[in-house]
Amino acid sequence: MTYALLNTINDPTDLRKLERRQLTALADELRAFVLESVSQTGGHLSSNLGTVELTIALHYVFDTPADRVVWDVGHQSYPHKILTGRRDRMNTLRQWGGISGFPRRSESEYDTFGTAHSSTSISAALGMALGARTRGEQRVSIAVIGDGAMTAGMAFEAMNNAGVYKDLPLVVVLNDNDMSISPPVGALNRHLARLLSGQFYAATKKGIERVLSVAPPVLEFAKRFEEHAKGMVVPATLFEEFGFNYIGPIDGHDLNSLVPTLQNIRQRALEGGGPQFLHVVTKKGQGYKLAEADPILYHGPGKFNPAEGIRPAAKPARKTYTQVFGEWLCDMAAADERLVGITPAMREGSGLVEFEKRFPDRYYDVGIAEQHAVTFAGGMACEGLKPVVAIYSTFLQRGYDQLIHDVALQNLPVVFALDRAGLVGADGATHAGAYDIAYLRCIPNMMVMTPADENECRQLLSTAFAQDCPTAVRYPRGSGAGVETQPDLTTLPVGKGEMRRESTARAGQRVALLAFGSMLYPALAAADALDASVANMRFVKPLDVELVKTLARDHDFLVTVEEGCVMGGAGSAVLEALAAAGIEMPVLQLGLPDRFIDHGDPAFLLSQCGLDAAGIARSIRERFGLGGNAAAATRAA
Repeated sequence: MTYALLNTINDPTDLRKLERRQLTALADELRAFVLESVSQTGGHLSSNLGTVELTIALHYVFDTPADRVVWDVGHQSYPHKILTGRRDRMNTLRQWGGISGFPRRSESEYDTFGTAHSSTSISAALGMALGARTRGEQRVSIAVIGDGAMTAGMAFEAMNNAGVYKDLPLVVVLNDNDMSISPPVGALNRHLARLLSGQFYAATKKGIERVLSVAPPVLEFAKRFEEHAKGMVVPATLFEEFGFNYIGPIDGHDLNSLVPTLQNIRQRALEGGGPQFLHVVTKKGQGYKLAEADPILYHGPGKFNPAEGIRPAAKPARKTYTQVFGEWLCDMAAADERLVGITPAMREGSGLVEFEKRFPDRYYDVGIAEQHAVTFAGGMACEGLKPVVAIYSTFLQRGYDQLIHDVALQNLPVVFALDRAGLVGADGATHAGAYDIAYLRCIPNMMVMTPADENECRQLLSTAFAQDCPTAVRYPRGSGAGVETQPDLTTLPVGKGEMRRESTARAGQRVALLAFGSMLYPALAAADALDASVANMRFVKPLDVELVKTLARDHDFLVTVEEGCVMGGAGSAVLEALAAAGIEMPVLQLGLPDRFIDHGDPAFLLSQCGLDAAGIARSIRERFGLGGNAAAATRAA
């Protein structure tokens, strides 16, 4: 397809030069470009196809970047990136050195707030609006938030705060892509939306209020009548109770409705009309029939041929850790009726699809509400159940206070299955599970486990479930080492590691690698090149202190290896154990450095951090001045 109009848009000032009648054609080109681009790079698709018209309308009506647009989560911001000067870089999306799959302040002045986690947009936009007021600047701040993100308490906390400021130029756009575009979203509703967003309605409403203010009972009756009348055709009452003027719902794919409504809203906001709430209804995958039919499949696809669609992939030779968890969860649920599964809106990503089918009465999706998920699990544990919270490592950060106060402090037996621990590749720093070891091991009563492969993951999940205290099992994204999982629900000894390789090096050259989790296999490969010992530690907390002491006694150098932050991580736990035992010896800590790791191919990122076999061997040689077979380490990598 040719992109005659789109190729003329290098930033929103070019967009605003177009006549309104040209916008529909531009939307067609933009949607086609998104589809072509994502099919070549992989990335988020369904959500971006659904926000094409909304993105055009926002940049056409608002004076961006002076007016601030904040995209919640940001996985629907590809059309925004294309219209704001990054069209020619979309072929680098989510690749090392390329543009991010989410808004990023360092990437463009149009990315007003960095996002990737959910439900932050209203808080950020409110802060921007009040910041502009403090500086004496007049601009509108716009938060674009999805219906899923509106399930989080943070969104309502922000709205509750925003409603205090009756004349603040703040706009919240609810992009509702869950409900279908039903009859209310038609000509009548378009007319109603224009009416409710227009000056005539606002002026009339204020005039009536002034007249009726002399008779408070009549005024109160009029307000209640208005709320109930609007509530019969639109779900306005809730948002207006927060102090917002509600408009909608309107068709988010109808530019003839979106543009004039947004124009009215912007004018009202700048003239002191207070916080505005626009409800638009869109369809995920809009314009691409395959994505419309299965928006979940096309949510975050890899490369594919748009003419053919996503074809079923050949069954991988290795199970992913997510699959291992999903199978274990079903097997353990069949064995123990106390088990309940909890997810904060990540059924597919965390591997709970089969569990929901088999045990629907024991499956709980609490929405995008990690704080609630943790405390909810604690409440269930109080009633004798055994909750398993399936959650990404990066998302458990959002429920940290609840983890300490509501679960660990009360020593409740909740299992946290931490998917995506370590680096995650194309999603980048916002989704990396780099910090869970450090933030978990400092909490009293917590037990932290790091399985090295698929079977050990299953065993440690069973071990965690058997405990009468809070536990966490962290495992990486993607496939494991190819180790076959055993069908039984075997547990492992708590706080005990195992030796996987014994060094035969002479005294003065003896190195021991203490590997945690996914780093076992690259550590073994590096050890083959160095003739080093390797311990599979399994537990960060309780740490196998006796094994650490033994390794320290029998070796000249210790090396800790983990796919997590070095600062405060498993290596720090080893140093603390050595210090407590009064042992002084050289220790090298290898892990993720004290910086955010950008998006890129996972294997490449690990090599950049020195966490592949060759990198581990190289770091050991450089630190301790050892020789060894460098070629062997490179081949092993």
